[in-house]
Amino acid sequence: MTKRRSFFQLLTEAIKFFAEKGFSSKKDMDYWVKLLREGAENLLPAQKITEQVIRRELRSTYSRLLVNKGALKLNPGVSAFTLDKLKPTARAELQRRVMASVNLIKLNREEAVATTLRRFEGWVSSVPKGGSEVAELKEIRDRVRAPMARMDFIERRVVIDQNNKFAAAVQASIAANSDAIAAKWNSQWKRLNYDFREDHKERDQLIYAVRDNWAIKKGLMKAGSAGYTDQITAPAEEVYCRCTYSYIYGLRSLPDEMLTDKGREFLASTKK
Repeated sequence: MTKRRSFFQLLTEAIKFFAEKGFSSKKDMDYWVKLLREGAENLLPAQKITEQVIRRELRSTYSRLLVNKGALKLNPGVSAFTLDKLKPTARAELQRRVMASVNLIKLNREEAVATTLRRFEGWVSSVPKGGSEVAELKEIRDRVRAPMARMDFIERRVVIDQNNKFAAAVQASIAANSDAIAAKWNSQWKRLNYDFREDHKERDQLIYAVRDNWAIKKGLMKAGSAGYTDQITAPAEEVYCRCTYSYIYGLRSLPDEMLTDKGREFLASTKK
């Protein structure tokens, strides 16, 4: 039985073929494009396998935060009962993130294959009849194959990004159901090789008030210089954002500028 050639082997052979013979027949190009398309599609994991990987990653985060109660450490004062109550909502969000990830990876794969074949056809159509003795085969191959070669990296980034979005959504749900009054932005700009957004770096450690929370309604606090959480994008909302919120539930955890005179008097009266 003849061993099936890999996509990259086929691409090397195709480039060599046209470098030697040149572009003299569209039929030849169509033949190689067909082989390359099949090779590219065989190179990529089946959608079912991809979905299993994504689901495993997100379930791990779900278990860490809700089943193993890891969210309690991130939200001091929140009860285990609250986490249990949020499990159905979190499971629905998990499923939504799995489907979003699978669809995004599918679109990225289609674009990678299409871009690779466009690059190949563009190069082939430029080779003169009779071939080219000056063609740098390795350079040509690397340029053509680049979109496919990056797919593992891109797919991993998609999974990481959707995992961050899922974790942020769970945290936001816990905060909303536990009457958080503010949130401190944690930027990841110090993380090695992290391509951070400059405006996210500027938000680092700033505290944003949750609009119309119970403490504001009672006149105990106000928004500080940073403003409200609904005036900025949320952590993980933007693509590949790894920032997080540390939610605040008590007045004593607020900076003084966010307390009203009534709030200061209230804290003084309850101080032990």
